[in-house]
Amino acid sequence: MQIDKVTVRQIILPFLGEFSHSRRKGSSAENIVVEVSADRGEITGYGEGAPRPYVTGESQESAAKNARDLVGSKGFPWELNGAGQIWRFIDEHTLGKENNTAVCAVEMALLDALGKSEGRSVMGYFSKSFYTDEISYGAPIPLAHIERVKEVCILLKRLRMDRIKVKMGRHVDQNRETMDIVARIFGKDRDLRIDVNGAWDRALALKHIDVMISSNVKVVEDPLRPGDADIRDFAGRMRDCGITLMADESACSLSEVSEIIRQGCHGMVNVRLSKCGGFRNSLKIIDLLREEGLRFQIGCQLGESGILSAAGRALGLLCRDAAYVDGSYDRLLLAENTTQEHVGFGLGGVAGPLNGSGLGITVNMENLERLSNRSAVITIKRP
Repeated sequence: MQIDKVTVRQIILPFLGEFSHSRRKGSSAENIVVEVSADRGEITGYGEGAPRPYVTGESQESAAKNARDLVGSKGFPWELNGAGQIWRFIDEHTLGKENNTAVCAVEMALLDALGKSEGRSVMGYFSKSFYTDEISYGAPIPLAHIERVKEVCILLKRLRMDRIKVKMGRHVDQNRETMDIVARIFGKDRDLRIDVNGAWDRALALKHIDVMISSNVKVVEDPLRPGDADIRDFAGRMRDCGITLMADESACSLSEVSEIIRQGCHGMVNVRLSKCGGFRNSLKIIDLLREEGLRFQIGCQLGESGILSAAGRALGLLCRDAAYVDGSYDRLLLAENTTQEHVGFGLGGVAGPLNGSGLGITVNMENLERLSNRSAVITIKRP
């Protein structure tokens, strides 16, 4: 397969309503989409990245520039004949979390194009040792006013979702009221996690212990900011309460995850494709966690379009040992999508493989162009 050109777009994805957490408020997401055109336009592959400054330090603009630089760098597989070329390129150009979004989007577009050219799913390029043909997604409840929380809870209850992740902020009373609503609507038949996005300090974290115990919380994600020296003490208190501490924003690369394992405070790590630099890098992290006996979650960035949702589906199906899987919220979250299909799930969050080669989705070019910042489109032609 001969790649003719690569296009990098900056897109804005509007939400159906506001969806916020302690580090981010808004009604849209700013992502990048990489488009690989090959064999004189007969094959087109797509990849998506979701840059978040508070996670990897990347902005939409820097991620697009990094993607351009990746494509223009030595070793880019303009003549693409196998997945091994992609892995060598990714291994040589993963520089740390500062370019993870770009690496994710470029790798994904190359894999999608290769899969389409060979009539294979992207899952066919990875080990099937932990493959499953069905996963069950969890669902998030935003940090919002009480009526919005009720609205989302009722919707998720109708969808028979029982794996719930509640976003929490700095106000104990508001957080307690949110948990009361969750308990009232879902009853005791639910698996409950909370995600704080580093909004608490030690004193505030300790004030929430009673709330977590009374609500039967199983996992707390990022209660303190990455690097907070109080995390060791709080981790011990969580273990005493039977609650697992999960790392997310401090776990963006293999080196960061290795340090988390060394410190011994966390029992789980949230692995997200865009945050961790695509399939290759995410699976390296997962393999390390398996070796060390730590559990992991396959997560997502808030505001992924159908392209990233499809990739997340593939990663989830490759990891039957994941403790939780989040994602595929297109229909629930997005007012407009990049794909013709909404990559969603059925009752109870149940979902299986997508049909078709590559990522298994069809990009809606009319939508993609309308959602793009046309003045910022970058095109790199075959040298």
